[in-house]
Amino acid sequence: MGKFAKWVAGGLGWAFFGPIGGIVGFVVGSMVDSEATTPQNNNFSGSRTQSPYGQRATTTGGYVMSLLVLVAAVMKADGKVLKSELDYVKQFFVRSFGASSAQEAIKMLRNLLNQNIPVADVCQQIQKNMDYSSRLQLLHFLFGIAQADGKVDTSELNMIEQIANNMGISSKDLDSIKSMFVPNTDAAYKILEIDQGATDEEVKKAYRKMAMKYHPDKVSYLGEDFQNAAKEKFQKVNEAYENLKKERNFS
Repeated sequence: MGKFAKWVAGGLGWAFFGPIGGIVGFVVGSMVDSEATTPQNNNFSGSRTQSPYGQRATTTGGYVMSLLVLVAAVMKADGKVLKSELDYVKQFFVRSFGASSAQEAIKMLRNLLNQNIPVADVCQQIQKNMDYSSRLQLLHFLFGIAQADGKVDTSELNMIEQIANNMGISSKDLDSIKSMFVPNTDAAYKILEIDQGATDEEVKKAYRKMAMKYHPDKVSYLGEDFQNAAKEKFQKVNEAYENLKKERNFS
């Protein structure tokens, strides 16, 4: 059994129920071998893990399913799904989680793309059951996949913004992550959630706050793969701060 199948067999937790469970239920059996789906080994209704920051968090399997359902919604946003888009998503998963997991994830994604996805209901389920840091990481993944072809399409951007709003992501956090992928003249300021009139001390304070908010350890309970993927977002914060230090000439 590959890593992806183990994630699923290891327990979908809360994602086994509600709209997410209804969407992925028909394909889960094809992604897990017979040993994992026998009654004695079936842990799909397993409980959530505990986040190290005091909030209940999802299992890795539940997180992966939530991500794939939302990826499918974003890919379907413009009314068509191209082979090149699937290739970009596969490359993203290969880069983040390895070739074997990517192949299994794409099989699941192909099935999800044929389903009607009630985005608002799915996002409400995620908001209710997933801690805020994990939701921020989901949003970062979606922007990364949308930009995989070199740009974020307007329809994809609209869908991601809809997802963010329905997941309870603040407008400042949405703008911060969006600025990591959608070029604009004040991207560094938006990433740090400040305006261009901020003092040097306010820039430093904002950096410390954002570095803490986006630190990879926030999703460490999901495992090393997701923690490594989260480092990209953390690096964007560091880059924004370094750019402002050079622009303003302070240390």
